[in-house]
Amino acid sequence: MLILGNATSLREAVVQQLRAEIVSGRAGAGTIYSVPGLATALGVSTTPVREALLELTRAGLVSPLRNRGFLVEAATLKDLEDLFAVRVLLERFALETLARERLTNIEPLKALADAVAATVTREDVNGYIETDRRFHEALVARANNPRLTRLIMAQRDDMRLYGIDSREGRERQVASVGEHYQMIEYGLAGKVHEIGELITRHIMEWKPLFAAALGLSQPQSSMRGRVSEAAPVPE
Repeated sequence: MLILGNATSLREAVVQQLRAEIVSGRAGAGTIYSVPGLATALGVSTTPVREALLELTRAGLVSPLRNRGFLVEAATLKDLEDLFAVRVLLERFALETLARERLTNIEPLKALADAVAATVTREDVNGYIETDRRFHEALVARANNPRLTRLIMAQRDDMRLYGIDSREGRERQVASVGEHYQMIEYGLAGKVHEIGELITRHIMEWKPLFAAALGLSQPQSSMRGRVSEAAPVPE
């Protein structure tokens, strides 16, 4: 069944759940999502499911299959290398920019960091993926460059977080919690070099974990892909 959590609509809740499944590798490359099958599994109508899958199509995570559903796209090690390179470039620039301007009104950011910490405590991987996303979106938005924020979030949403729910992945989640609070402190204090180094490390520490897990991953089927009824996919 679908859990709304912090989502403001059924479509957003479905997006959050499916994005977490895909980027964590639980729905691996080759998984087929059937709109009616997924709607039944989640206990919602087909409309928010179709809208969510179309949004994930625009993000490059799935692609439509005529009269079958939506296919989870494969990721490669080269994709991963490219994404890490671009993320470091963009996110370092954003955080150094906000540090030069000095962060103000940090309480909303601390509340988001607290939310991330809470998901780590309860070992909620899906919750961690979504709250971590919201924290970083709010943080880079403080650079006051909406175009940059959109670019950064597009790269983050396209990254496969394979291995995030492994033992090593959970250890890295724990470490990331403290780094979030440190980013806020550096931004508040105007420590430009320090925040740049921190976000670079914060991103790159995940790379060996994701690369190893991606290298071991194999395309897999999904029960959702084996339902007998598949909805037509808009062309």
